[in-house]
Amino acid sequence: MAGPRMAITGPVLDASDPVGLAKFYERLLGWTMVECEGPRPGYPPEDGWAKLRSPAGDLKIEFQWEQHYAPPTWPPVAGEQQMTMHLDIAVESLDVGVAWALEVGATLAKHQPQEGVRVMLDPAGHPCCLFAAQV
Repeated sequence: MAGPRMAITGPVLDASDPVGLAKFYERLLGWTMVECEGPRPGYPPEDGWAKLRSPAGDLKIEFQWEQHYAPPTWPPVAGEQQMTMHLDIAVESLDVGVAWALEVGATLAKHQPQEGVRVMLDPAGHPCCLFAAQV
């Protein structure tokens, strides 16, 4: 039996401040926040959920509140919170992309494992990789 047609539309990232993280990526990527909710009744003010959509409308990134969120350790350290995924972000110019990411609130990771890629950390500590490519 063949499975149904499926498509990945984008990731959902956990955060202690999902709306703040969504605003960071909204500015970084130039995407639009299309939905934003929270906090839910009975939950703390940090609770929430937000969704960004790409300009073409074909991709999304969602951000959800996680009460016990712990930023991943980069590079990985045994026994500590591991990175389970990261975003690869193509930029026209690596130097310009890094400068922009820093301006909007990212930090440059101390560990840079390869030439031509820059590991950045978003405000919640999620690693993302910038690399030069035609966009």
